[in-house]
Amino acid sequence: MKFLFDSDSWQEIYGSIRKNKLRTGITIIGVLWGIFILVVLLGAARGMENNFKSIFGDFATNSVFVWTQSTDRPFKGFQKGRTFRLTFKDINVLKSEYKDEIKLLAPRNQTMGLLVKGFKSGDFKVSGDYPEVDQVQKKALIYGRFINQNDILENSKVCVISEDIYKQLFDKNEKPIGQYIKISNVNYKVVGVYKPSSTINIDGDTAYIPFTTFQKVYNRSDKIDWMMITANEGVDIKQMEKDILLTLKNLHKVHPDDSRAFGSVNLGEQIAKFTGFLTGMQFLTWFVGIATLIAGVFAIGNILLITVKERTKEIGIRRAIGATPISIKRQIILESVFLTTIAGMLGIVFGGVVLYLMDSFLGNGEDAVLLNPTVNIPIILIAFTILIILGTLIGLIPAYMATIIKPIEALREE
Repeated sequence: MKFLFDSDSWQEIYGSIRKNKLRTGITIIGVLWGIFILVVLLGAARGMENNFKSIFGDFATNSVFVWTQSTDRPFKGFQKGRTFRLTFKDINVLKSEYKDEIKLLAPRNQTMGLLVKGFKSGDFKVSGDYPEVDQVQKKALIYGRFINQNDILENSKVCVISEDIYKQLFDKNEKPIGQYIKISNVNYKVVGVYKPSSTINIDGDTAYIPFTTFQKVYNRSDKIDWMMITANEGVDIKQMEKDILLTLKNLHKVHPDDSRAFGSVNLGEQIAKFTGFLTGMQFLTWFVGIATLIAGVFAIGNILLITVKERTKEIGIRRAIGATPISIKRQIILESVFLTTIAGMLGIVFGGVVLYLMDSFLGNGEDAVLLNPTVNIPIILIAFTILIILGTLIGLIPAYMATIIKPIEALREE
């Protein structure tokens, strides 16, 4: 390791770089660009992943939403275009047949209603729900609580409202919990206020009331507008969706191939597509980055081969006065590693600056595209280590070429 601290070796490297400033600069830029691209692309991919997690972070991602529409073909005496509704019978059958697959099943009913408090009013969505809805998409509560099981059992006239409803019906800084508002001329006590998600908000600004209360107030009997189903961990959510829809078609005498009778959204499937895209992007990032690194390192190898050719006479003189082949090899390899190290460090620094700018301009506000686009230190170290290894290996080629030069032939070189 003494050669690393030999001032003559470093002076020789400095002299070589100074003689070929432009060529050396272009070579360094080639390697710098490779690790720069790798850092920026990995950071951007991480920023997209963080944004994705923030969008779906409040959701039980292995969920399916199902509702009825109208049939698109006749079946068992029923005409095309028939409409129908989901019922509690459907809920009970699904819970029985898929008890091992289903984690949560929440029937839901919704309507529009006039919300009034004193002289203030507004038209908003009213949703009859079970407490399980809060587990499918977690509500960020500002005040109070969400609907609980006691509210369901007692048919309580309580409600949970959104922040915008609160601002429209209440005075500024007025405490809402325990106060009463009218929903479609029925008094409800406010027990909670939530802040809607800034990314995906299925219900919008909604007043939530207990499902059982909704059924009685709006005379819905056993009819259901739609249902939210969450699968247990490890269940194939796509296959479960197909099985559930087929079961519902049998219950409602719908043709098995009818594609319009039921509407559904498979959140797990949509998320799987996006995570697949992220995985593909990360693979492409590594491929492009490493390919660019290799191209840059080969450029260093070519530059060193030219340098060896130009220094043929000098190498011959060194050999003639006793320089060993191993010392010449070390000198060439050291120069290769030095150039790749400088280029790598500059690429990492510039990549970090660009990621900082991306975070400043694209990572703030409700419309943020990239959230905290960063690269883990271990990944940076891996990329830098790969770069150094490549620089060492590519330096072996010109180093070998330098050692096979015979001193006598080198001294004859003009």
